[in-house]
Amino acid sequence: MASVRGADGERLKHNICVCIEECREKLYGLSQDIWSTPELAFKEKQSHDLLVRFFSEAGGWTVEPSYILETAFRATWCLGTQKNLKVVNVGFLCEYDALPSLGHACGHNLIAEVGVAAAFGLKGALESQADVPVKITVLGTPAEEEGGGKIKLIQAGAFADMDVVFMAHPSQENKAFHPCICIRDCTVKYYGKASHAAAYPWEGVNALDAAVLAYSSLSVLRQQLRPDWRLHGIIKHGGTKPNIIPDYTELEYYMRTPLLKDLSYLKDKVETCFRSAAIATGCQVEITFPNPVYSNILPNPSLEKHYEENGRALGMEFKEECRSFTGSTDFGNVSFVVPGIHPFFYIGTEALNHTPEYATAAGSEKAQMYTLQTAKALAMTAADVLLNPTLLKQVKEEFTVAKCSQEQKSK
Repeated sequence: MASVRGADGERLKHNICVCIEECREKLYGLSQDIWSTPELAFKEKQSHDLLVRFFSEAGGWTVEPSYILETAFRATWCLGTQKNLKVVNVGFLCEYDALPSLGHACGHNLIAEVGVAAAFGLKGALESQADVPVKITVLGTPAEEEGGGKIKLIQAGAFADMDVVFMAHPSQENKAFHPCICIRDCTVKYYGKASHAAAYPWEGVNALDAAVLAYSSLSVLRQQLRPDWRLHGIIKHGGTKPNIIPDYTELEYYMRTPLLKDLSYLKDKVETCFRSAAIATGCQVEITFPNPVYSNILPNPSLEKHYEENGRALGMEFKEECRSFTGSTDFGNVSFVVPGIHPFFYIGTEALNHTPEYATAAGSEKAQMYTLQTAKALAMTAADVLLNPTLLKQVKEEFTVAKCSQEQKSK
């Protein structure tokens, strides 16, 4: 196998794979339990309890339920820390929140399984072989789909002592890196005046007109947006009955750009459209930004290279580098505070994320081979970092360069 040199490295990677295979049935059961009880952001109580119980019953882990957030957790394991040597803290992240109506249509049950499997595989292999000071931290991170759970954990210092962090996300193909972009969401509420729509409509102030005008203005604005900017939204509330002039409407919009500075510029444009619609119709408007901004993901070429080498050694096929981008994730914010990798992995379907078909695929037995393959590749890449101080140094240097470059571009 690739990356770690010598017989010890090869044996460690072999043992990682063996340890993960030994847990295959339990891991599948865990994933199925999470998949069958989908829970929304910050409400993932059953999933939290399942994961906490899984680590507690395994033994050897120090488990902290409700870590900082009610549905977050932390599980840690240490080896060789008594030798007064520099301890490398390797982090694995689990997500487990679902989507409204669609359940696990983004496969977060598989993200949780990958994080657990990789941590178990690395721990088991190190116990039987390595004599290296190491700490493995598994962090359960709720509310990725909405609410920015990782951002709240960052603010509370949950990532402060980590040297490198790993997670992987289900997709339609294997990619060591795929650009995820910044996002900001906003909620807009228009307040008008109700009136009978047939008898005396002139007495009303139509909040639906404001919503429609804003929606139309934003649709026109798209013509002037850059090709890699995104703007999309819905009218969540448009009135109650046709014969009542709507006195209240509500819209929800997402704004996405590759860089934070562009997001700020787009926000100003969008806000102007919302306020102008209020002026044109005589409505009052309330604009809020309920969730934290998600950053883009920083690349780390060394981690990506080693992950892809390890994956290929396991039989994974990788798509050629793609310059297009996908959605957004709060892992982007993590990538600005600690070096990390967020590869995408194939689960045996061409169905697209956030569809009923993908939810079905995420709960299928077919997805298991690909999920555990990914967990092995992540754990093997973590082993590369642990046994090769030069690689860890390079990973941290690339992190610093990428972060400085992004910060310069955002000025």
